[in-house]
Amino acid sequence: MILVYWLVIVNLAAFILYGADKFSARKNAGRIPEKTLLFWAWIGGSIGAFLGMRIFRHKTLKPKFAITVPVLMVLEIVIIIFSLYQNYHLTVSEYSVDLDLENNLTVVQISDLHNQFFGVKQSTLLKQIEKQDPDMIVVTGDIVDKTHTATDISLDFIKGAVNICPVYYVTGNHEEWLGDEKLKDFFSEMRELGVVFLDDTYIETDEYILAGIADSSLSFSGSFDAYEPFDGTKPVIMLAHEPQFSGLYSHLGADLVFTGHYHGGQIIIPGKGGVVSPEFEIFPEMYEGIHDINGMKLILSRGLGNSILPVRINNYPEIVVTEIT
Repeated sequence: MILVYWLVIVNLAAFILYGADKFSARKNAGRIPEKTLLFWAWIGGSIGAFLGMRIFRHKTLKPKFAITVPVLMVLEIVIIIFSLYQNYHLTVSEYSVDLDLENNLTVVQISDLHNQFFGVKQSTLLKQIEKQDPDMIVVTGDIVDKTHTATDISLDFIKGAVNICPVYYVTGNHEEWLGDEKLKDFFSEMRELGVVFLDDTYIETDEYILAGIADSSLSFSGSFDAYEPFDGTKPVIMLAHEPQFSGLYSHLGADLVFTGHYHGGQIIIPGKGGVVSPEFEIFPEMYEGIHDINGMKLILSRGLGNSILPVRINNYPEIVVTEIT
């Protein structure tokens, strides 16, 4: 959504500047420098600049505007289409994990939504999830974003998700960074809708244990002494936000862990992998997919949304579907 906000703002600003300069020209008032007008076209406002030229009949006879602005506009439109497809084309990744369960379990993982918008009231996202016929939906943090918080967008997803099947949730680092009354109200609404929070707690069924770790607890994982591992009598499915704490998850006795946080490395280079992790590790060893760590399976979702960097490249937003047998 950051990219969309930027494009709207910069094109509106360019349109207004071209109109203001035309008005000043008619009144023989102070003019806006031409390099400023072109600058706004260069930084993404070429559509607004072009419309300003045409509607206000301004700068249309000057070659550096008559040629440069339309060329920039065509390039901008191509880049917009490319970026929107890269950021909004939903993909489904399917995995299978054997935990020796008597009854198969289909789990849909949603991670790092970051207030991203997928259709009216998240309809596109919810339809894709419903097609998977899940037994549960697990949300592994960063459903909201600190830099552009819009809880209504995330709540639309939750309202639809709880009507599909049970929803389980753990917090990510962005929820921890917010920590304000707005977030508390959002969490309260989530609970009222039926979302089960698994921050530092677990649920035991006849066949397995479903556990979760709050992102705030991961910062204390330098020593495992404070953590009591499960006794191993049942398979442990664990939800956590950050994959780099795999040693803690293994210590706790997890057999399968769902994580996110890495956004697929933001840009995926074929044959090389994801470019950068949130911890600024260049080409991290893990950036997506399923990994075997000393017998423990760790699933790392590329997630759905963005935060500081507004563009994904070769890294489509992802719904993870895992068949547990």
